[in-house]
Amino acid sequence: MEELKDKSLHLTAEKLTEELQKMDIYNNFFVDLQKIAASHEVSLDDFSKTLTIAVNQGKMETNLRNAVFHWLRGHDNNKQMVVRDEIANRESLDYMRKAQITWERRIQKSLESMCDDLGISLSRHRSKAEKEEMLQKWNELSTYNTNSERLRPVYAPKDFLEVLSSLHNPNYRMLSDHMIWDFTYLPIKVKTLGELRHHYKELASADFLLGLAALSPVTGSSKSQTEQDRTVLGERVLANEHSPVCQEFLKLGAPRSLRGRLWSHVLGSITKTSEHYYLELKQRVINYDMLIDKLITKDVQLTACNDDQYFVFEDVLYQVMLCFTRDADMLAMFNNSASQPILTTLKGNPSSEAIYPPNGIVPFHGFTMYASPVCYLYNDPVPMYFTFRAFYMRYWFRLHEISSHPQSILGLCILYQRLLQRHETIIWMHFVSHNIHPTRVVFKWIMRGFSGHLPPEQLLNLWDLILAYDSLEVLPLLAVAILSFRKENLLQVNTLQNIESVLIDLSSLNVMSLLQLALKEPMKT
Repeated sequence: MEELKDKSLHLTAEKLTEELQKMDIYNNFFVDLQKIAASHEVSLDDFSKTLTIAVNQGKMETNLRNAVFHWLRGHDNNKQMVVRDEIANRESLDYMRKAQITWERRIQKSLESMCDDLGISLSRHRSKAEKEEMLQKWNELSTYNTNSERLRPVYAPKDFLEVLSSLHNPNYRMLSDHMIWDFTYLPIKVKTLGELRHHYKELASADFLLGLAALSPVTGSSKSQTEQDRTVLGERVLANEHSPVCQEFLKLGAPRSLRGRLWSHVLGSITKTSEHYYLELKQRVINYDMLIDKLITKDVQLTACNDDQYFVFEDVLYQVMLCFTRDADMLAMFNNSASQPILTTLKGNPSSEAIYPPNGIVPFHGFTMYASPVCYLYNDPVPMYFTFRAFYMRYWFRLHEISSHPQSILGLCILYQRLLQRHETIIWMHFVSHNIHPTRVVFKWIMRGFSGHLPPEQLLNLWDLILAYDSLEVLPLLAVAILSFRKENLLQVNTLQNIESVLIDLSSLNVMSLLQLALKEPMKT
C-alpha cells in the first residue's frame, strides 16, 4: 500500500513539474531558484537540505504553492470532461454535442450574413490614418467614429434558451406534445438543497457577513468595528499572498478596499508579464479592424451605457473588450469547454481557414456585463482586464454553451427548477397553470450572472461567493430565493410580462440576507 502511495505521489509530482514548465511563471521561478542555489544560505556539503530551507524562507514556496493551487483548480474544472485531441470527445452526450455544433454553425452563418448585408469583411488591416486616429483616441474611444446603427446582436439570451428548450434526449420518451416545463429529462446530476447547505455551510451559519443587512445581530459602532477588524485581517491575508487563504477569506465577504487584490490572488490573474501582454493586445486593436469590434461597440452602447451604474466606464470597457477579442491565449479555454471556436474563410485568403475572432468567442447581447462590474475594483485597465479574463475562463464561458457539465447553463437551470418545484411548489404550479415557462422568468439573470440586474455592491458580494466556493450554483439558489421573497406579488399576476414587471427592480434586495435565509431553513410553501 505504501509503495502504491509513493508511486502515486511520484507520478503527481512529475505531472506537476511538466505543467509548471508550461506556465508563465516558470522562467522567473527557475531564475529565482538558481539565485537561491548560488547564495551563501545553500551549502554544497548538504545541498538538498539547505536548498529546501532557503526556498521555504523566501517567497518561492508561496509562489510554488499558489501555482499548484491554480493548476489544481484548472484540473478540477475539467474533471467532468473527457479531454482528448478529438473534438467529438469533449462532450460525452452525442445529442448535446450535435446541438452545440449546430448552434456554432448558426452563429457563423449569422456573422457571414451580416458581413454580406453590410458589405464589409470580418477583418482587415487599418490604414495608417486609421491607426493614428485609434491611437490618439485610445483613452476616449467613445468619441471614435464607429457606425453601428445597422448592426444587430448575433443572439440574445432568449434565443439561446429556445435552443436549449429544443434539446431532445433520445433515451427519454415524450408522453405528450405539450410544453416541457423543465429539463429533468436531461441526465445532469445537480445538488439537493441539503447538499447546498453543506457546500455553503460557512455562509449559512455565519453570524457576521460583510454585505449582510438587518439579520446580523451586530449593529451600530460594534458593526463598524467588526468591519474594521475584517479589513485588518484581510490585509494580513494579502500580505502572506497565499491564494487558498484568500479564497477562504472571501467566504465571509470582502472589504471594498481589498476586493480587487483578493480576486486577483484567488484567480492568479496578475503576473509580471501582464502589462507587456496587454500592450501587445492594444497594438493588435490598433492594427486590425474587425466586425466583432462593431458588435462589441453596439453591446456596450445597449447595455453599460444605458445603465446608471456603469455608463461612466464606457471608455475603459471599449479598451478591455476590444483587447479581449484579440486575445489568442483564450483559446486554451476550449480544452475545458464543450464548444469550439469558429473557423471561417477571411477575404483575401480564400484558400485557408482561420479562427474568428482570435479569442474564439462571439459575443451575445449583454456580453459586456461580464466585465462591467470589475471596473469598480481597479483604477488601471491592466489588472481589470486580466481579472475579468480569468473570471470568464473559469466560470462565465459555461453560461453560453450546450454542455452536460453540472456548472453549465443547463445544469444551473435544472438546479433552479428542482429547487423551485420542490421548495416553492405554489409558485411553480402558478407558472405552469398560466402557461409560463419557469426558467424563462430567470434565465437572463443566470446567463449574465445577475450583472445589470443587481446593484453593483450586491452583485460584487454575490461574485465574492462564486470565487470563495468555486461554484456557480449560488446563481440558481439566489434566483429561487428572490422568487420566494416576491411570492405574494407573483401570485397576483398571471402573464410573463406582468411577472417580469414584478421582478424588474431588484435594487432593494440584500443578496447575503436572501441566501442565508434560503440556506438556514427550508423555503416555506
